[in-house]
Amino acid sequence: MYDVAVIGGGPAGASAATFTARAGLKTLLVDADQSITRRAFIPNHLGFPEGLRGPDLVRLGKEQASRAGAEVVTARVTELEPRDGGFVLRGEGGQEWQARQVILCLGVNLDLARKAGATIRPGTEPRIKEVVVVDAEGRTSVPGIWAAGTCAGTSVHTIITAGDGARVAINLISALKGERYVDHEVLPADDQAAAR
Repeated sequence: MYDVAVIGGGPAGASAATFTARAGLKTLLVDADQSITRRAFIPNHLGFPEGLRGPDLVRLGKEQASRAGAEVVTARVTELEPRDGGFVLRGEGGQEWQARQVILCLGVNLDLARKAGATIRPGTEPRIKEVVVVDAEGRTSVPGIWAAGTCAGTSVHTIITAGDGARVAINLISALKGERYVDHEVLPADDQAAAR
């Protein structure tokens, strides 16, 4: 049983999985390799002044989640069913995983969210027809299922979806730990002096 399963490995999903894994939660990142980011060239992502190819951002994001401790698998989740205080995720190829909490980072395809019973509303972004309804923390109408990124109504810009994945992950971690969770480190003193 995983503590958290993140479904979708684009910027929102990889970011969410990185934060939950770094927090010590047993994390599964399931990616169908269909992120719309894979078709993008991104000239406005902070930290990449020359721009960034979408496929590279997706690959690097999954690599970062893996290095943080998340188990990354390529599969398409077709069913999400409540069971024993958590959820069973079923993959198109017959795979099955269990997780206590789920973060949906589905991009524009809400089929799984709809099948899981999440409330859907019209989208407001151009070309985004519908999104999952979430509260201010990122919770959907189904207890234990959260949503982040484009599927949750944020702007499609990768820096925003990545930030939203982190935000929802921090909220989930904080809820599980019972106190506000913060994840950042300080440079060693030698590196701080060199940066001046």
